[in-house]
Amino acid sequence: MKHRISGRRLAAAVLTLSTVTAVTGTLVTIPAVAAVPVPAAGAGAEAADEATLPVDTDIISVGDTGYLTSRKDSDGETVLEWRKADGSVEPVSGAGVGYDSSSDFVVTGEGGSAVTVRDMTAPAASPVTVDLATEFAAGAELVGVIGRDLFVQVPGAGNYHDLWLYTPNGEQTRKIKLSGAGNHLSFKVVASAGNKALVLVTTRYESGATFRNQDSLALVDFVHGLPLQHETDTGKLVTDGSGALTHDYIARVEARAEGNRIIVDRVGKLPKEIRLDSFSQNVVIVGIVGDVLLYGDPGEAADNSINPLYAVDLYKTDSQPYKLLERFSSVAHAPDGAVHVRGVKNDIDGLYRLFDGVQGSVPVVTEVASTGRNFAVSVLDSKVPTTVDLQQPGTKVRWEWTISRSAFAMVTLTHVATGKKITLPGPDDRSLNPVMEWNGVIDGVGAPNGAYTWHFVAIPGGIGSAARASGTFQVTRQTNPHDYNDNGSTDLLARDSSGTLWRDDLFDGPVDGQYKSAGRSAVGGGWQTYKHIEAVGNIGGAAHGDVVGLDANGDLWSHLAKGDGTFAPRTKVGYGWQVYNKIAGGSDLSGDGRPDLVATDGSGTAWLYKGTGDWAKPYGARVSLGGGWGVYNQITAVGNIAGAAAGDLVARDTTGVLWLHLGKGDGTFAPRTRIGGGWNMFSQLVGAGDVDNDGRPDLIGYGSEGTYLYRATGGWETPFTRVSTQLYDGPGEGSAYSSLA
Repeated sequence: MKHRISGRRLAAAVLTLSTVTAVTGTLVTIPAVAAVPVPAAGAGAEAADEATLPVDTDIISVGDTGYLTSRKDSDGETVLEWRKADGSVEPVSGAGVGYDSSSDFVVTGEGGSAVTVRDMTAPAASPVTVDLATEFAAGAELVGVIGRDLFVQVPGAGNYHDLWLYTPNGEQTRKIKLSGAGNHLSFKVVASAGNKALVLVTTRYESGATFRNQDSLALVDFVHGLPLQHETDTGKLVTDGSGALTHDYIARVEARAEGNRIIVDRVGKLPKEIRLDSFSQNVVIVGIVGDVLLYGDPGEAADNSINPLYAVDLYKTDSQPYKLLERFSSVAHAPDGAVHVRGVKNDIDGLYRLFDGVQGSVPVVTEVASTGRNFAVSVLDSKVPTTVDLQQPGTKVRWEWTISRSAFAMVTLTHVATGKKITLPGPDDRSLNPVMEWNGVIDGVGAPNGAYTWHFVAIPGGIGSAARASGTFQVTRQTNPHDYNDNGSTDLLARDSSGTLWRDDLFDGPVDGQYKSAGRSAVGGGWQTYKHIEAVGNIGGAAHGDVVGLDANGDLWSHLAKGDGTFAPRTKVGYGWQVYNKIAGGSDLSGDGRPDLVATDGSGTAWLYKGTGDWAKPYGARVSLGGGWGVYNQITAVGNIAGAAAGDLVARDTTGVLWLHLGKGDGTFAPRTRIGGGWNMFSQLVGAGDVDNDGRPDLIGYGSEGTYLYRATGGWETPFTRVSTQLYDGPGEGSAYSSLA
């Protein structure tokens, strides 16, 4: 039986190196990092520490006693620094280019043929400078470093190259040719493990006058100086690509027509393929920690874009990639097999160590150093209302925040009782002071009164967690007896020929000079059972109005409004009402603050039913208002339109003349006053509450010749001014409804 040795058991013995070519030709382990200041497991990734690393710093290489970093100074010059476990920093002078060595040997250069090797564990030892052009030939260049071993690409005949190993070590200096015969164009060391290095080789194959360039991967035992052995030759390798090597895995990037792929050969198992369709073509293999492959598209350190570091378990066949860091810009591998990453985790910007732990397949991430920068957005200040008065049409409510980073912001307002909500976007561009304005409308109609919650979110354009805040506020408007969804504006109820009752929620102010419906919705069917439907104001104790219906049997039923535009199941509140031919409700006629009801019988006598305030028995015993009311074919309770102590009535006679009965406030009325003629053009007159929000109740006339709003003037001699509307103005709508309330 063949026993598989886990990559986790070998982690301490594995030396892994992943490299990409920088713009200067520098080899950076997608820059590198160190194993030195290793915090306790689990520490450092939750919150920002005091800054111990400059913001613009990238990692170059990592050893056991420190790590090499690169940054720009105020003049834009590259500064290389060796950062030790004790927190001290040693400048690496005379160098602008650093190479990943996965050791305490620091290899640097100036971009030319000379490179310098420093042993950072021996401060007294002199650096060793090697001129590759002198040791080999003009044009020789460094293509990889492992410890103090230098991999050098040397020009040969016909523009082809050879790969040499050069180890500067005094009397034990080595100089070994690693490549055999072949038309090799270039080499690049992409990874290492134990004694072996993984090398990307580009070779030219010629056939007559034609030729092709082929990329392949080769293994070389550099410890023993053995020649390259070609391991993988697919013809699909990504030029200047990356790779990873352990005792259990070899990973490479291949170009496919449908998008790049990472292919991982696994000891004892079928290769694993990882699709990169959704990622940039710049994806590189960062390395392998235990049985976990790390890869991604490294971003610039100063950029706030999202460049996650992804991880995928190689041992599990069905494993899927997941994000390990929100962003990364450079990486390096420590001698103990850990990977060090310059990036962001949980919004904290810094240097992180990723190593194979005891927590299953997910690498343990600990903070090595912090820049002190937190990418999370936070709310610094807010100016939000606690009470919003929307009584006046066109009222704008302002919401303002101050946040720590510019971000795209929005606030969502939710009416607690109904769940209705609206989201207000902030400025189109990212802002430090997002401001939103609300016009008091939800779902196209006036927002209902009552308790609301607000939830604010500010989302940065790149990495970083969003800022969130929440609170509550109250919306208030004056009550309106003709309001059924508790938003303060008038609602009109209209029954069609099928018995369906419809509700129009009117705007509480003119729109383009006219009064319109903000939206029509069906209340429900079955309302044909009533010969009369009347809005009677608040008889149920809530802020919104209610409705009564008188059926053919003479039973009076109440429909208490729920406050959301619908009504509770009906309740019988009276019987024997078949003696009445007209009813009018919704006004306080007796001066006690409760809405009353007036009914006229066949003899022309009018009766007052005073409101009780009890929804189950909303009306007291009737009181006669006297005779002579039989001359009218329409009586409407319009509320207090003339500024007196209590509500008033208007009544239309059979000739179309409209009369005003001013209430005295005790349930009786002053002698009638003629308002004007021609009112027989309307089939119904509806006391509509305060439609225009001027504090006075208004009247609506509905008929086939048009629907008009009669705004109250406050004067009893000329109590109304007519205004045209767009209510029920569609084809046939002037006669489509048999009952309005």
